Order: sequence, then C-alpha cells, then structure tokens
Amino acid sequence: MIGAAARRELLDALGDGVRFDYPMSRCTSLRVGGPADALATPADREELARTLAVCAAHRIPHLTLGSGFNTLVLDGGLDGVVIQLSKLRRLEERPGRTLRVEAGVSHNQLTKFCIARGLGGLTYGAGIPGTIGGWLAMNAGIPARETGEVVREVEVMSPTGERLSHVGCDRLRFVYRGLRGLAPGSVVVSALLEVALSTRAEVQAEVDAQLARRAATQPLDVPSCGSVFKNPRGDFAGRLIEAAGLKGLTVGGARISEVHANFIANLGGASARDVLALIDKARSAVHEATGIHLVPEVRIVGRKT
Repeated sequence: MIGAAARRELLDALGDGVRFDYPMSRCTSLRVGGPADALATPADREELARTLAVCAAHRIPHLTLGSGFNTLVLDGGLDGVVIQLSKLRRLEERPGRTLRVEAGVSHNQLTKFCIARGLGGLTYGAGIPGTIGGWLAMNAGIPARETGEVVREVEVMSPTGERLSHVGCDRLRFVYRGLRGLAPGSVVVSALLEVALSTRAEVQAEVDAQLARRAATQPLDVPSCGSVFKNPRGDFAGRLIEAAGLKGLTVGGARISEVHANFIANLGGASARDVLALIDKARSAVHEATGIHLVPEVRIVGRKT
C-alpha cells in the first residue's frame, strides 16, 4: 500500500498523470490482472525523475510497463507504482544512419517512420506488438534477428531519478528474450538504433511480407500476451505444446490458441488464474512427454488471490 504522504507527493509530481488502485486489465494485452496501487504516466523525463524520487524516498517498489504485452499481472494486483512510458514517443533521425527512439514509441509508429523515409534494418520488428521500451527489455525479435543487434546505446534513468546516462552497446548484454547489464530499478528512456539506407518500396515490401507471415501464423484477433514460452534450443515451444495434444485446451475464459500453441488467448472473462493454469498444464505435459522444461517468456508479476 502507498501511504498518504507518498500519494500527495505523487499527485504533486504528476497531477492527473497518476491514478490509484488502477485495474491492470486495462493496461495489459491479455486484459487480465488485479489493481496496481498506482499507475503513473509521466509526460516527460522530469516527471519520470520526480516519480522515481518519490518511490525511492518512500521505499515504494516500481515496475516499468509499456503496452502491457508479454506481461501477465496476477489477480491480486501489484504492490507499488506501475510506470507507463506511453507519453515518451519522440522519434528522430540522427547522423550516422541512426534513429533516436523513446521508450513509448510503438512498433506501428516506428514502422511508418521507416517506410516514409526509406530506412531499412528494422523491418524484422513489423508486427511485433508493444513499444520500443518493451522490445529492449525483452530483446524482441524473430529467429533471424533480435533488437539487441541494432542497438548502439540506451539512455537510462537511475532508480532514484537523479541521473540520466547513455550506456553503449559494449556495456549491455542482450540475451535471448532479455537485457542484462543495467542496475535493478533503472528505467530505459530511449535507444539509439542503427538503420540502413533503402527505398520506400523495398521497406514497404519487407514490412508487408513480415505482417503477412504474422497474420498467417499468430492469433491476432483475440487478446493475448504474445509468445508464452521461450523456444528451447533447437526446437519450438509451440510445436512441443501442440505435440502434447494441448492445442485448443480451455480453462475458464482462457484457451491455448488453435492457431499457434505458444499463445494463450482471452476468450472473454478470463482471469490470470485461468492463464496460469494453462501455463502449468503446458509445462507439465511437455516435460512428461519430452523431459524438456519450458521457460516462460511472459513476465509474471503481482499477487495471487
């Protein structure tokens, strides 16, 4: 719980940019999850710094959230402050064939920008949902390419909001669906991404092909969190779950997708408990059949009821 003094300070820092006891089902792509103690949507770096300073002064935990993809918030909700960077959406072309991209920029915004200017190198991300901040945190990508490969540096705010620093790629460690090397609690504000000169027509064609592949292989018409499990080395989580006979398995309002077995869809009225039950069933069935331990890719946070 957030005390009265901290609430006043958050209101002073953010005004109507902070809401208390806010349901995370409105902020996550799966449309499930209990309330967070507070949801903060800072308008700029200054408001972000003040938010982090209040959290540090009152020892309030904070969690950074983009568009809520790849995140499962449990039904009991979240302690502390959820910081959503959706208002940090600046996107600029910089010298040296690079783009400065703030954390709240969406994949759609980035894709349109690159098409309009004939900039290649980032088309692998067409259709990957969420924001650049989420892409960086999860090292999002496809089998052929990942976000970490195009990052020159990231702009990071310290956990207490006192300092902004630029961290070069030589000090970052991108791993499969993750980013290491930053202090716990620090917040990625922007990134400098490499691009390549191309043409509008070529970039558009690459984007169209990528979007078509996603539309043919993923359940894009229902709420989901994206891929639930990381692919084990040399195999695919979706193939293993399908081979275990779990495609279409339903618990409550949640279902293992019949389009792609590594997706769990909210059919309407699902709870986080329903989703967790399917995650547990998939892990157990695959381990029993193959001995492989599936590792969740989705970030599971919050309190169980």
